[in-house]
Amino acid sequence: MPLLTQRIPDENDYCLVASLDNVRNLSTILKAIHFREHATCFATKNGIKVTVENAKCVQANAFIQAGIFQEFRVQEESVTFRINLTVLLDCLSIFGSSPVPGTFTALRMCYQGYGYPLMLFLEEGGVVTVCKINTQEPEETLDFDFCSTNVINKIILQSEGLREAFSELDMTSEVLQITMSPDKPYFRLSTFGNAGSSHLDYPKDSDLMELFHCNETQVNRSVGCHLVMKIQDFFTETLYKGISPVL
Repeated sequence: MPLLTQRIPDENDYCLVASLDNVRNLSTILKAIHFREHATCFATKNGIKVTVENAKCVQANAFIQAGIFQEFRVQEESVTFRINLTVLLDCLSIFGSSPVPGTFTALRMCYQGYGYPLMLFLEEGGVVTVCKINTQEPEETLDFDFCSTNVINKIILQSEGLREAFSELDMTSEVLQITMSPDKPYFRLSTFGNAGSSHLDYPKDSDLMELFHCNETQVNRSVGCHLVMKIQDFFTETLYKGISPVL
């Protein structure tokens, strides 16, 4: 019997039940934010948001809409838990990361509530594997309030061209500096690594630019290139916003 049509015993006791006919879609999304070991999961009737943070200064979110799942049920208004993202990704690829063409790994995910493990039922080719991942007390996450009224600069770039730009930068740099300006250099990427400082400048009419709206010069520093480049691999466009500080 296909996994998606099976019923887990006492399934009504679970506050979260979700099913996918192809787990690779979920795995790909989660890999995009896998730069820390643990993640916090928030489930509502709209879907599941997975949040990863680093030192309370960097945050990455992946939102899987309820419509992505073949079945999605949340018995409570919201369900929150913390989980080891590395272990979760290992379980999702338990049948291998390069499946035979035409075969898919189905997933049925169940969570009973606070203190209980996250249950994963994975099936491929008639073989079913059950994984139980211990959950933890969820930690408070940062609330980045990017109110549209505070946006002073907005730039949209093609991610493919941006990936090529990152490949030319010094990956030993601990920070990536991003400069946005209404005048030259317009858009600049800077690194400060073992080989010294390096800069890449792009004019506002570059083929890389989808949108350039810049009111004032702004310089921001973020995490190292290796992390930003890893996230870029999963997207086709990238949006940079310059937020005016609220005093």
